[in-house]
Amino acid sequence: MKIIGILGGVASGKSLVAEQFRHLGAIVLDADQVGHEVLREPEVIQAARGRWGDVILAQDGQINRSEVAKIVFASPPNGPQELAFLEHLTHPRIGARLEHLIEQTRHSGDAKMVVLDAPVMLKAGWNEFCDHILFIDAPRSLRLQRAQDRGWTDANFAARESAQQSLETKRSAADHVIDNSNSADSTRQQVESFWYSLD
Repeated sequence: MKIIGILGGVASGKSLVAEQFRHLGAIVLDADQVGHEVLREPEVIQAARGRWGDVILAQDGQINRSEVAKIVFASPPNGPQELAFLEHLTHPRIGARLEHLIEQTRHSGDAKMVVLDAPVMLKAGWNEFCDHILFIDAPRSLRLQRAQDRGWTDANFAARESAQQSLETKRSAADHVIDNSNSADSTRQQVESFWYSLD
């Protein structure tokens, strides 16, 4: 079983590529989704509340992710400091869950490939789980347009991008590039070509 990590800039199309791998039979692990589960852990809620107060809690006592995002993606120096706290709190827990899911899939024999979609993969060290790293490439103008289509502002986009490692760092860590600047069909053909190259 091969483990494939997916990297790329904000709104580059990582989820699209992951979904195309899923259609081919891969098991897709979404680190953001696992992160949402980690934010529901009582110890994490307690630590976050101790740091930021009740303002980050929803009416049901769970963490309101949009309130946390306002804090951790704020301008320097506060934003980066608070993001570092959040990552220190959540990344080890996310990594442990991902590792467990990978081993579970390996032992079940249900898939020939696990795809790990994790924007902070390199920063968190989860690339160590992977046999291959794919970089999903798309020009900034196109990525910004896609983000705006999701309702993001230019400032939202810039804040998220600056909180991640540079595109050059991500690209240099990859051993394969998927160009997602054209049609979805063009991207699908590249994904299929990579998939069958592993046979």
